[in-house]
Amino acid sequence: ARDGQEALDAIDRERPDLVLLDVMMPRKSGFEVCQTVRADDTLDPVRILMLTAKGRETDIAKGQALGADAYMTKPFSTRELVDRVAGLLASPR
Repeated sequence: ARDGQEALDAIDRERPDLVLLDVMMPRKSGFEVCQTVRADDTLDPVRILMLTAKGRETDIAKGQALGADAYMTKPFSTRELVDRVAGLLASPR
């Protein structure tokens, strides 16, 4: 998805197991997308991994408060991302 609204549309349509969400997106931020997904009980099984260059504790706390399952700050290695995704998919929600 190129922006937050497209992300929401795709999540609603596809019902993925996991979503990688960039915090900074046009139209709707990753925080707004996360909040909208968590407000919809039918999307409860969807895991959310937020990715961002914003690594301040307040940003991480905000993502977690809105219901993100995990939060990674850039830069990160591909291996680290793959490991985090695998861990999230292996854990019960």
